[in-house]
Amino acid sequence: MVVNAKSRKGQKLFKRACEAMSGLPYQVDARAVDDPKNLERVVRDVLSAKPDLLILGGGDGTISGLVDLMVGHDVILGVLPLGTANSFARSLNIPLTVDGAIDVIRNGAPRRIDLGMIDKDYYANCAAMGISPKIAETVPHNLKKVFGRVGYLGWAAYQFMRFRPFTLIVGEGASAERLRVVEVRISNGPYHGGTELVESASVDSGEIVVQAVCGHVKRRLIANWTASIFRSEARKEEVREFRAKSLRIDTEPRLPISIDGEVLARTPVTAKVAPGIIEVMAPRD
Repeated sequence: MVVNAKSRKGQKLFKRACEAMSGLPYQVDARAVDDPKNLERVVRDVLSAKPDLLILGGGDGTISGLVDLMVGHDVILGVLPLGTANSFARSLNIPLTVDGAIDVIRNGAPRRIDLGMIDKDYYANCAAMGISPKIAETVPHNLKKVFGRVGYLGWAAYQFMRFRPFTLIVGEGASAERLRVVEVRISNGPYHGGTELVESASVDSGEIVVQAVCGHVKRRLIANWTASIFRSEARKEEVREFRAKSLRIDTEPRLPISIDGEVLARTPVTAKVAPGIIEVMAPRD
């Protein structure tokens, strides 16, 4: 088990997780990593021992940033959701409590799932263009850890005032489609920011879903998020979706892309799916 102790709940809950795992029928090598820069090195070291199960504790950014390292290894992923939104865990119906998540690791079953890809970078859940990467690029250090989701939403509101709609280009050449949009979600799973936004996306569909919230004014984004939170049918208005194994995506102007909360790419990119590439412990049906 490798836990990002700098995630919002990581340090606080690491000890509790270790105690909860004492009843597992196998020994757990538990490591808390205080400096996120060391996570990759620690995970590589753990994988070199060829474990049957690798439990990752942290938020969506932690899991997405480390899942690349698991590709090609015969190891099952266990998810300990310790972040703010925990969208990946929600997509798998994994409980968001330590005890609930560990119960899935104890009594669940391996499930083979897809990963999304932005060019050659694997990710677990959702990439985005628009306000999300703008927030991720500018959010003050430790804001989420100290103030949680409330602090994050406050910063999002501040950045929203400075945000402008943009043009999305899907495809290439004469067949490319151009849309004026306020947000784009490149989804391997239905959740983004802890809210179910892309219902048609699934972690085992074999396709990537690009969902565009269309509009020339940014209040369209507020309307879409509000309707999604309250599960209103209005959430489907002014929304276009493209789904395929691979899609070429560009924007005007060129924009950053956040991948599960971390800004890691810029347009243009190829968004695609890596079908059934890893296994994860998930609740039994």
